[in-house]
Amino acid sequence: MNSVEGLGGSLSERFVETNGIRLHVVTCGPEDGPLVVLLHGFPEFWYGWKSQIPYLAAQGFRVWVPDQRGYALSDKPERIEAYAMNLLAADIAGLIDAAGGGPAYLAGHDFGAMAAWYTSALYPEKVRRTAILNVPHPEVMFHKVRTSVRQMMRSSYAAFFQLPWLPELTARWDRWKTITEVLRKSSREGTFTESDLERYRQAWGEPRAYTSMLNWYRCFWRRKNRAPIRDIPVPVLIIWGEQDQFLLPEMAEESLRYCTAGGRLEKLPQATHWVQHEEAGTVNRLLQDWFGSSE
Repeated sequence: MNSVEGLGGSLSERFVETNGIRLHVVTCGPEDGPLVVLLHGFPEFWYGWKSQIPYLAAQGFRVWVPDQRGYALSDKPERIEAYAMNLLAADIAGLIDAAGGGPAYLAGHDFGAMAAWYTSALYPEKVRRTAILNVPHPEVMFHKVRTSVRQMMRSSYAAFFQLPWLPELTARWDRWKTITEVLRKSSREGTFTESDLERYRQAWGEPRAYTSMLNWYRCFWRRKNRAPIRDIPVPVLIIWGEQDQFLLPEMAEESLRYCTAGGRLEKLPQATHWVQHEEAGTVNRLLQDWFGSSE
């Protein structure tokens, strides 16, 4: 269920060695097209971009979508420190090299957007343009969590994820009911179908997958594991669903000041955190225009 089965014959999959690990990657589009790399967040996997992959490929882009480190069919290092953002960015830099060297167009959602911020800052020579979906620049995130009670409350679930073994035990004990309910209740009605959720359950049930997914949170909030970044020297488009239950909308605007090569913000007033699912047509057109405008 985690493969491309059932999503059409135009998608293919491969395993790619990068940064000392092996990532499962779904690909689509012409081999000579401009490279687009799409990065999913928690708790999704490559399938979270199912509405964008065929659309961008039809516009002539060569689309690569990995299961990121720790997710689904990709390698899952055991140590929490293996999920530091600088290592996750190095995974993507190596993936771009494996695809031919880029520079690539990069888009990320949720924690995938955080990885996109870091990749754009640390490897700007490999990134032509970046699109960020519903995650602020890390400096904005860290500042807001320290200073805003509203954001502290919205981020409180991440404190539970810091506990050893209990979040994993709870998730498996209720057969993923809680996490699927979070997806349903934080999105517009009908966003996630039962077929979608069954694919997610299969991905979460891969050996060591759920612990590895949580290790992104466990590592991110540990100060000693942070590699601070500030200026983003590539153009950035921020797409923000304003009904996000997890992140304050003003963080999108605040993130623009770090976009030193140019930044643009597109707000979608009726969309939640799951913006690329709920407003797929709008997001697809925004990505096409953003990636195509520098050609």
